[in-house]
Amino acid sequence: MTLQSTSFRVLSALSVAHFLNDMTQSTILAIYPLLKANFALSFTQIGSISLVYQITASLMQPLIGRYTDSHPLPYSLSFGMGSTLLGLLVLAFAPSYSVLLVAAMLVGTGSAVFHPEASRIARLASGGQHGLAQSIFQVGGNMGSAAGPLIAASLVIPFGQHAVAWLALAAFVGITLLWRIGRWYRQHRLATAKTASSTSATLPQLPRKTIYGAVAVLLALLFSKYFYLASLSSYYTFYLIERFHTSMEAAQMHLFAFLFAVAAGSLLGGPIGDRIGRKRVIWASILGVAPFTLALPHLDLAWTTVFTVIIGFVISSAFSAILVFAQELMPGKVGTVSGLFFGFAFGMGGLGAAVLGAVADARGIEYVYAICAYLPLLGLLTALLPDSPAEGRRRASAAPVVESPINAGLQSAGPSS
Repeated sequence: MTLQSTSFRVLSALSVAHFLNDMTQSTILAIYPLLKANFALSFTQIGSISLVYQITASLMQPLIGRYTDSHPLPYSLSFGMGSTLLGLLVLAFAPSYSVLLVAAMLVGTGSAVFHPEASRIARLASGGQHGLAQSIFQVGGNMGSAAGPLIAASLVIPFGQHAVAWLALAAFVGITLLWRIGRWYRQHRLATAKTASSTSATLPQLPRKTIYGAVAVLLALLFSKYFYLASLSSYYTFYLIERFHTSMEAAQMHLFAFLFAVAAGSLLGGPIGDRIGRKRVIWASILGVAPFTLALPHLDLAWTTVFTVIIGFVISSAFSAILVFAQELMPGKVGTVSGLFFGFAFGMGGLGAAVLGAVADARGIEYVYAICAYLPLLGLLTALLPDSPAEGRRRASAAPVVESPINAGLQSAGPSS
């Protein structure tokens, strides 16, 4: 990647790396039924695997993001993918439940290193289209998440747990690609940092109290999004098998359809936010999905498939808008903001998986979807968000200048003699 490389070339490489990273992690989620059978696990133990993985990523990402704001680490992405590779090998040959947890921790560490720095590079390569850049970066991860169930259904479930080791090849490809991205980042860091800092300096600053309140609202919206998504990403296959008596392979195909819709929706949220404003995207994405989540527990299999695809498409468009909104609230702290929001998303996903697993053990898997249906109503909190500084500046620059009649009259009269 040379100096003449376009921004889209860098963003495409980041998206591919995100695909490989999240594909390997999604496969772990997709083989939960296999692990449950192999190790005689309860739903609570299944949720604990997600909790360990997600909490590891959640706690480390803000710390890594804050550190790299001051001390960029261009090649850290490759080392993060190396941790994922090691975790996959441990998972493939894990002899016990405790070793499964170690594997989850290693994979979580890989995500913690990858996401803050990769998000920073996406912003540097955005050319000012920050929402579009984050969407391109994000869609790679969501496509990788969608591919996980297909790999599980075609490779891991037919050949057993040891087949997870083949995914280490994908992680190795990711290490190679991320090393090249790190080299581009190192070469361009000084120039892009100057541009980014000068751009950030032109943004009007909101009062600190307003910023903290807005960040709290954005985190609450992420809670509703990822707690609900945890019910589908971790337990949708169990729900289909228990309620509709589908086969494990058929359930994986339904999960793939949902995750593919998530990927498609994530691609649109950022550029639409660049055009019409991020608050509007957040409104439509979080609150707009509520009618579908409320109806979902009462549908047959065919409509369940249709509605989960709609839910995945709509709700996934929020993340890029939320992340860029937060970055604009706190310019110059891209790593800190990215680490905080990616980490919080991971944490809520892990906490949701653990809590909902315990609920499923106590009340049944169908009850999980009955109570989670109300989570998108938290989208009403969007009303508390201010306009982001960047959007306020865009509106101000686009507004026509209206002269007062007095000034117009003075100018037409010319200078007095």
